[in-house]
Amino acid sequence: MKYAKLIASRIIGNAFCMAVKSKQKIFSQYHEPVDFKRPWRIFKIMAELVEGYDFISRLTRNVTVLGSARTQPSQKYYKEAVKLGRLLAKGKFTTITGGGPGIMEAANKGAFEAGGSSIGINIQLPFEQILNPYVKQSLGFKYFFTRKVMLLSPAQAFVFFPGGFGTLDEFFEVFDLMENDQVAKAPMVLVGKDFWAPVLKFLQERSIRHGILDAEMMKSISLVDTAEEAYKIIKVAPDQVNVCALSADNFKCENEINWRIFQVMAELVEGFDLVTTYMDDVTVLGSKALGEDTEYYHQAYLLGLALGKKKYTIITGGGPGITEAANKGALHAGSTSVGLIMRKDHQDAGNKYLNAHAVFKFPYTRKLILTAPSNAFVIFPGGLGTLHQAFELLTLMQTGKTHRIPVLFYDSAYWEPLLSYIKSHLMKKYKTISVGDDKYYKAVDTIAEAVEIIEQVPRERDLLRKRQ
Repeated sequence: MKYAKLIASRIIGNAFCMAVKSKQKIFSQYHEPVDFKRPWRIFKIMAELVEGYDFISRLTRNVTVLGSARTQPSQKYYKEAVKLGRLLAKGKFTTITGGGPGIMEAANKGAFEAGGSSIGINIQLPFEQILNPYVKQSLGFKYFFTRKVMLLSPAQAFVFFPGGFGTLDEFFEVFDLMENDQVAKAPMVLVGKDFWAPVLKFLQERSIRHGILDAEMMKSISLVDTAEEAYKIIKVAPDQVNVCALSADNFKCENEINWRIFQVMAELVEGFDLVTTYMDDVTVLGSKALGEDTEYYHQAYLLGLALGKKKYTIITGGGPGITEAANKGALHAGSTSVGLIMRKDHQDAGNKYLNAHAVFKFPYTRKLILTAPSNAFVIFPGGLGTLHQAFELLTLMQTGKTHRIPVLFYDSAYWEPLLSYIKSHLMKKYKTISVGDDKYYKAVDTIAEAVEIIEQVPRERDLLRKRQ
């Protein structure tokens, strides 16, 4: 184990030091000066991956329970999570949580008190996230990236209680990975009909109606109100099979580190090298299903064109639909058009309007690079992939893991039900986020409005000239 860490650190460290420059970004009121992608960070990321996979590979019959860190012991869903933990322990399941307070503590408590296996996959935060006393075994992480890989690794089932930005991010990401066959399909159980029904309604009325999400995928979700209902679904779920393959959910093979983990190291080096090359970049996200015959495609093209004329680099997922449109606009404006492409079926599905790109096999690695700080993020209508990218950004800013960056949801009419839900349910009714956390994003309706907001962020080139 220690030799794997040492080799990983040396190989990736040498490559990274040569490949990645220090990148300074200062966004006035948005954040203080920071060094973007210091070389030593890659050492920690890879060590966490190796140690994390070694840890979770020893666990069996896992059920991952996710939910708010702010839920109090007196509240209904805390009590239901305790009941679920007890039921899982009695059924010989391993209860895995994020290891913190709230719902996480409750599920661990139930498992602990019933004599079951109670696991915490903890994140180091400046507030809230203290390891709860009911965890029997734990592992701590500095990076959301590595921690989430472990937390969302193979499970008999995923159970989502009411939560905040982080819980929604995890829900959309697990759902997205399953839709794209990047992790094994497993039951997804949503506990709390009042909390989760508006989210499912949004997916039905927006993503499915626009052809962004396959309606069949909704059948994999169970909406319940009690621990007993959740457990009935979990106890009949098939065991997950440990397959030796490079995937989002496996780097262990016959009790040894799968050395294809070095593919991830190479992807990190290439990805960081690419995104640190450019200054004044804007990241555009949106559905691949919205083609040239849609107004959204046209608007994304105009955004890329407008920003390209102002010498912004446009970064996208590099595929068809919205991302193609934004890349096309930037290229037609004579600016740089960058794509971070997900390889599928041994093919690189990049659009033809890229003049720079990187290719990824590992979805978590691509997501890490795609959420690297830009001058702004513009979120067009999209499905599960777009949603989990958006909520990861909000989570990272809310928890202080990244500086504040403008996150612009394009077309307020499309996004209104979801953004209203954040205020009505997350902030007011369930209090899973703080008052004012809705300031991390803004809905916009015109290209001019989006460009005006982006232009308020100081340009890196200008800041560098002032220093010279």
